[in-house]
Amino acid sequence: MGRFVNPGNEGFRVALNSEVYIDKTELLSYTNRVLDTNQAFICNSRPRRFGKSITANMLSAYYSRGCDSAELFEGLKIAGVTGWEQYLNQFDVIHFDVQWCLTLLQDASCLVSYMEENIIAELKQCYPEILERKEESLADILSVYHELTGKKIIIIIDEWDAVIREYWQNERLQEEYINFLRSLFKGTEPTKFIKLAYLTGILPIKKLKTQSALNNFDEFTMINPGVMAPYIGFLEEEVEQLCIKYEKNFEEVKKWYDGYLLADFHVYNPKAVVGILMQNEFQSYWSQTGTYDAILPFITMDFDGLKSAVIEMLSGNWVEIDPYSYQNDMVSFKDKDDVLTLLVHMGYLAYHKKYQKVYIPNEEIRNEFIYALKRTKWNEYLELQRLSAKLLDATLELRGKEVAEIIEEIHNEFASNISYHDENSLSSVLSIGYLSAMQYYFKPVREFPTGRGFADFILLPKAEYSSEYPAMVIELKWNKNVSAALNQIKEKKYPHSIETYYGNILLVGINYDKKTKKHECIIEEYSRKMI
Repeated sequence: MGRFVNPGNEGFRVALNSEVYIDKTELLSYTNRVLDTNQAFICNSRPRRFGKSITANMLSAYYSRGCDSAELFEGLKIAGVTGWEQYLNQFDVIHFDVQWCLTLLQDASCLVSYMEENIIAELKQCYPEILERKEESLADILSVYHELTGKKIIIIIDEWDAVIREYWQNERLQEEYINFLRSLFKGTEPTKFIKLAYLTGILPIKKLKTQSALNNFDEFTMINPGVMAPYIGFLEEEVEQLCIKYEKNFEEVKKWYDGYLLADFHVYNPKAVVGILMQNEFQSYWSQTGTYDAILPFITMDFDGLKSAVIEMLSGNWVEIDPYSYQNDMVSFKDKDDVLTLLVHMGYLAYHKKYQKVYIPNEEIRNEFIYALKRTKWNEYLELQRLSAKLLDATLELRGKEVAEIIEEIHNEFASNISYHDENSLSSVLSIGYLSAMQYYFKPVREFPTGRGFADFILLPKAEYSSEYPAMVIELKWNKNVSAALNQIKEKKYPHSIETYYGNILLVGINYDKKTKKHECIIEEYSRKMI
């Protein structure tokens, strides 16, 4: 058992010993199925604190012949799969964490030589009689290893992209590192000695021109999660069961930490969920491992439409992007789409594949953006905050005429690129207008009362503000009488999103007249009994 070659199972044992552990061992059914095939080259990227290292440790504990892991996996989900023991602790495994290796070095330029020298030394300890030759590279050694033993090896690399992310200015180091990976995995010869290759990190594999540097890998990302979707983060049903066990309000947890939609799965950040279960306070647990400064350099880049996109998403809107031109590094940004795509991979934005749109996934991440924007001192943002605060005050004080005037001003000044054509576009402007409310309210909830798009616009106060701030149900109308908006709310009784809310409620009716280009607003205060 070595540090890098045939490691033990201690890392996975620590995860199992933790108070909160979600069983993701069914991932092994997939890796077992693709062993020694063209699909055995896997890069599974996901954001920070989404279980990358736990998964890498699990794979190592399962496959490594340097330990006996039978008792660890008995009782876990994989043990319910027929034939699960066939590959248990049967292979030579190389497992290393690039980030950890970098922390040991005073000079990052020594990274590749450090990893090769140490891994080769351990391989020679395992096979001294057959590895006496003086091959200089790890790829050469592995080729000889296969030639003389007839065996294939499994390679697991954690934080594979640390060089790309942290040493983006060092082109020489990046080139050497990419060439190192290509020597291990690219071409015909590596297929002879690789049984399985599993890379995990935050970024997908870097593109060289238009092609992946390792185009023989199947990539599973936050854009295209594929079959890995259930194994990235905590699933909704898993979080719901944890809330029952720890007696937490699932709906509140959902509002704070839900939002990532991967394939058909709602996915939660494990770090955040464990934080609320252990500490019992709704806050940004994710930021404790990496501050909002991580996103500040990106959202302040000078690309057309980037600032307005951020403001729209802060307000609860979704923004359309093309995520496929991004070069998967920290420097090759051509437009706002590249920046927003990076933020998806980092976990600061979520991506809806069907609609090809991005959005801020939950309240936790919304806070990160707000903190970052306070540091930017954007003139546009500061002025919008001022107008938005006026709009919220006017709404809470039932000053309908003033509300209509401020909405009109916000449309003209900050949402001029949104062309009014129906209630959906009015809803987008309105969500921008109530940006300042996000301090006290959860992101806006939209209903589909007509089947033709968003009409109802609902703001629910956060628990700590529910005694001071009422819920708001806003009905939007287009070329109608403004009174009809309020009447429709009353006729519908409760929109679905407010059925379980028992605090004070404001009913807000807004109409936009296309001919006059004027807004009208009526606001009434209701108790639940009055609806």
